[in-house]
Amino acid sequence: MAVYNDFNSEVADLVRMKKVGVVPTDTIYGVIGSALDCGVVKKIYEIKNRDESKPVIVLVGSEDQIRRNFNIDVPEKVSRIWPAKLSVILDCEKYPYIHRGSKKIAFRIPDNCRLVEFLLRVGPIVAPSANPQGLRPAQSIREAKNYFGERVDFYLDGGFQKSKASTVIEWKKEGFEVVREGAVNSKFLR
Repeated sequence: MAVYNDFNSEVADLVRMKKVGVVPTDTIYGVIGSALDCGVVKKIYEIKNRDESKPVIVLVGSEDQIRRNFNIDVPEKVSRIWPAKLSVILDCEKYPYIHRGSKKIAFRIPDNCRLVEFLLRVGPIVAPSANPQGLRPAQSIREAKNYFGERVDFYLDGGFQKSKASTVIEWKKEGFEVVREGAVNSKFLR
């Protein structure tokens, strides 16, 4: 099982080849793969034993990736907030295997320069937390390996990761609604 120490070209190639891995995000370790491939997303749900009705967050490197791939214009107020440990739910008809029938997808431009550069090379990825459903998210590659072993194709070791998950808000015409408090205090968003 390959373990990497950086978002290098080999890791980018693995994601482009529809491989699934565990990497550090701007918050916690995530199980990642191409958001634009239904088979990859399905594999991630299986690996995590994730509830099939529960959507996943999509990490992007730029708002342009959201416009081009998902046909969504990001509200200006959200543009001013990103990059941040803030996931924003936007209306989206495309990719039902991501939105699971809700016609809404949560997006985040991570607050991590290396990860953003990586996303600009590989495109949007899904990145649910690195844990089987019901267990605590992995805080190290060792913990992630205990959870997933050989079921993922690669690991990227970012050291010990202990952060809150991202704050999740749903964007609405009249403003936003907090879905989950997390790393960004939502009172500063108003």
